[in-house]
Amino acid sequence: MWRQMFALCIAFTLLILPITAFAEGWGYKKSSEGKEPEVGKYGPLVEKYNGFYVDHSGEKVVYLTFDNGYEQGYTGKVLDILKKQQVPAAFFVTGHYIKSAPKLVKRMEEEGHIIGNHSWSHPDFTNLSKQEMKKELEKVEKAVQDLTDQESMTYVRPPQGKFNEQTLKWARELGYVHAFWSLAFVDWQTDHQKGWEYAYQSVIKQIHPGAVILLHTVSKDNADALDELIIQLRKRGYHFGSLNELMMKKLLPFPIVHL
Repeated sequence: MWRQMFALCIAFTLLILPITAFAEGWGYKKSSEGKEPEVGKYGPLVEKYNGFYVDHSGEKVVYLTFDNGYEQGYTGKVLDILKKQQVPAAFFVTGHYIKSAPKLVKRMEEEGHIIGNHSWSHPDFTNLSKQEMKKELEKVEKAVQDLTDQESMTYVRPPQGKFNEQTLKWARELGYVHAFWSLAFVDWQTDHQKGWEYAYQSVIKQIHPGAVILLHTVSKDNADALDELIIQLRKRGYHFGSLNELMMKKLLPFPIVHL
């Protein structure tokens, strides 16, 4: 009898493994000396499903992306600076953010920024079924459509950076591209802000051509550092691109992109 019970346990485990096991947390060895960070096995896995974390072209371009789980009072200043400096960005929003800060979401779209999907309730995708994941994404997409003129969503940033091969596959089947990052730092702890120079130096030390920069708009440091960061990166020869431009480079031959 115990053999049958053991076999049943193994069979049940194998049945649920594709959904609950093998969760990965996006991570890498931080870049230095202007080089791309080392991401190990994650790079080929993400790119297998058309996702990205960096622009491999070698061009001195960077991409600003912001995660918006809730509003802390600094997104307006971030948008002011982006508008003044004429820099595009992508904002990854949750359901809570859409409901609590609709005017800011509308402003993002009106000022030419991309609104990305950060899920409705910020769950770990690797603990969901495909149908549950679809519902999380669809609720955000519909809410943004109802609020703005953005007709569709292309980019998803998984909550907590959690993913596995199955969630990457599901996202692609649902019409989404996973947008990871190659530059970030601990900036989301609102009660442990360290001043704008800390945020500025945290980015500058890791900067490299093709960087996809992840910042959180709950950080006062980030809002205070952003203007100077843009100015100094331009002085270093960088320009700012949109995620749509990054995808064009991935999907089209190099000569066509640069016509």
